[in-house]
Amino acid sequence: MAIIEANKIYKSFGDVKALQDIDLDVQPTEIFGLIGPDGSGKTTLFRILTTLLIPDSGSAKVCGYDVVKDYKEIRKRVGYMAGRFSLYHDLTVQENLRFYATVFGTRVVDNYDLIEDIYSHIEPFKNRKAGQLSGGMKQKLALSCALIHRPELLVLDEPTTGVDAVSRKEFWDMLQKIRLQGISVIVSTPYMDEAQKCDRVGLMLNSKILSIAKPDQISDQINIPLYSVRSKSNNFLLLKSLRKQPWCKSAWLFGQDIHLGVNDNITESELEKELNTLGGIKSYIKINYGIEDTFMELMGGKTSESSLIVK
Repeated sequence: MAIIEANKIYKSFGDVKALQDIDLDVQPTEIFGLIGPDGSGKTTLFRILTTLLIPDSGSAKVCGYDVVKDYKEIRKRVGYMAGRFSLYHDLTVQENLRFYATVFGTRVVDNYDLIEDIYSHIEPFKNRKAGQLSGGMKQKLALSCALIHRPELLVLDEPTTGVDAVSRKEFWDMLQKIRLQGISVIVSTPYMDEAQKCDRVGLMLNSKILSIAKPDQISDQINIPLYSVRSKSNNFLLLKSLRKQPWCKSAWLFGQDIHLGVNDNITESELEKELNTLGGIKSYIKINYGIEDTFMELMGGKTSESSLIVK
């Protein structure tokens, strides 16, 4: 039985469509990543799955229970870590842990084996108030509190946003160990590189899920030839020129390069002539699609000048 089963979930706030026909499943002990920019609907979906919001239409089950009818049962079985640090700032690390254990009718010692590895990083600061911790330590404390009742499902809303690279790596190492304890994980992130650490990922944009697949398969659905192009002087001017060409399917700025998708009926020799005609090109090479390229292609290829930069 799937840990999460969502069918045609729709949610709006006035005229704003937050979620549109969301279909989703998460399997036992799976780490499922929901990848998308701010405002794509990730947090709204998570709030529905954790029974904090009611969908306008559609249905969802979490751990076999309906998110509307059985919200009390779901809350016993789910650990939720919100995107913003939401623990009590004026309580110490130890006091926060004891409080959340009491809320769930358990004790810290009962499930200490589950959080021991995580807690070991923050134990030296156990008497420090939570509000005085660093970003990485706050993250680990929030994760410990979310696991204190040994949930069946862990829901993490952008847990690594604003955290340093070392803490991000440590966090994902912890998630791999958590799933070995039989706990399923669904995590949202705006970082495309974190998608590689998930068993499956869903690409989300404008309240819709564009695609769901394993990280190494998600790019297989795009068959458009892709090239990395670099300008001799001004990438922005070259980008504008490329987007005006009839053979250009997509063009995005990736750092110092432009990732150029072209019509599949243009040969490499024809493309070389076209690029030489444009001029100002330092180099170009054919490349494979990454998750970032796939995401941008699914967004619609050519776009307005207000969205020129990918990263």
